[in-house]
Amino acid sequence: MKKKTGRPLSFERDKALLAAMHVFWAKGYDGASMKDLTEAMGINSPSLYASFGDKHKLYLESIDCYATNDACAPLVAFETEPDITQAVRSFMEAVIDYSTENSSGARGCFLSSSVSTSAGEVEGAQELLYRAVIDTDARLARRFELEKARGALPDDFPSMERARLMFDLRQGHVFRARAGLERDTMTADIEYRVKMVLSNSL
Repeated sequence: MKKKTGRPLSFERDKALLAAMHVFWAKGYDGASMKDLTEAMGINSPSLYASFGDKHKLYLESIDCYATNDACAPLVAFETEPDITQAVRSFMEAVIDYSTENSSGARGCFLSSSVSTSAGEVEGAQELLYRAVIDTDARLARRFELEKARGALPDDFPSMERARLMFDLRQGHVFRARAGLERDTMTADIEYRVKMVLSNSL
């Protein structure tokens, strides 16, 4: 007797998850309805429940997907630019770009724009957010440590402290953008912020 095979899914799971993440990003957890999610994902409710569980599980998986992949443009810019000064500058520029110029409505960082507002209300979100913050600090600090090993930064450069400073500057840019500040206003002091991050005299 021929073994029956499961019916193949009629959608690509990764793309559907990415679409759901952008809905949560733009509308928040509470604001994202099942209708919003299924329409964006291109599936019906039974397929969503079968593949992702309920809305809560889908949200947590969206957070994990964003946090564990190279989905954050500023981090990618910082890690791939060879020159450390330009890397810090590119990080800042990417933050401002994704905070002010995203036509989809999903502005800024998913973690700071959406997840942080639900961390105390959606079970499991705070733990994922905490891990994402710690991991981001570590990623930024690793680049500074690499530059110290190369001789581009002094041996006593405080890598973790400046990593945290960069993270906090990023959050400030996102907040300013969401308050309505224009891109030109936000880029005016980029050079000052780059020098502040890389200075060894703070």
